[in-house]
Amino acid sequence: MELGWIGLGAMGAPMVACLERAGHAVLAFDADPSRTRVASVAEAAGAPVVVVMVATPDQLDAVLEAAAPADDAVLVVMSTVGPAPVQAWAERLPCAVVDAPVSGGVARAEAGDLLIMVAGEEDAVARVRPLLDALARSAPVVGAQPGDGQKVKLVNQLLCGVHIAAAAEALAFAEALGLEAAAVRDVVREGAAASFMLDDRGERMVEGDFDAVKSALDIFVKDMGLVTDAARGATYPAPLASAAEQLYLAGRRAGLGHLDDASLIEVLRGDR
Repeated sequence: MELGWIGLGAMGAPMVACLERAGHAVLAFDADPSRTRVASVAEAAGAPVVVVMVATPDQLDAVLEAAAPADDAVLVVMSTVGPAPVQAWAERLPCAVVDAPVSGGVARAEAGDLLIMVAGEEDAVARVRPLLDALARSAPVVGAQPGDGQKVKLVNQLLCGVHIAAAAEALAFAEALGLEAAAVRDVVREGAAASFMLDDRGERMVEGDFDAVKSALDIFVKDMGLVTDAARGATYPAPLASAAEQLYLAGRRAGLGHLDDASLIEVLRGDR
């Protein structure tokens, strides 16, 4: 499959590498000249399938304002930007739009082992199914309307954001009790308190290597903001998500935003 790709950041670059290993031809653009492989966003957007994998709703808007796909193309939005921007662009653009945010992190992106939450018209999804299958361990169709995938991703991010915060608080609590956090983690991860985030982020929390960024703390500032905004729009309180959002904001305020999100433990330790 020939496709255009816009966004070669922490997730976009390994996803493109995975697609190329699977035999897809990718015209990849990034705003960073050191990363981009084609001269302009318009060149990438001229492909029959165009994937956008940027970080924020504003970046999505900037890309599509600069170079919208052709009328007969399929636009695949893999960014986590919330339902409203995707719904708005699906109404505005004449091309088909597939909403397909991803979850899994950098290592699973490299391995083609992501979860992709897919929403869109059946024919459009079928056109991009080879792309989805190359990137995903699982790519279920969660809805027929663009924006439905983003809604499921927000549920996913609520859980992820709260679980990271819970792991950070638990390990910092262990230290406050005079225990070795790494040893406590090794014990409790074998029981009912086990979680993906305790395994994955917990390991980085106890090692303290926050400069090797796999997922920046600023991403969860953005994502938890999307979660709480959507909750307010649905008149839903979301108390745990709101509390976690405040911790991520405290981390950004303390200068941790560009570091790995496991650095959130520094906030719970009271070190920042």
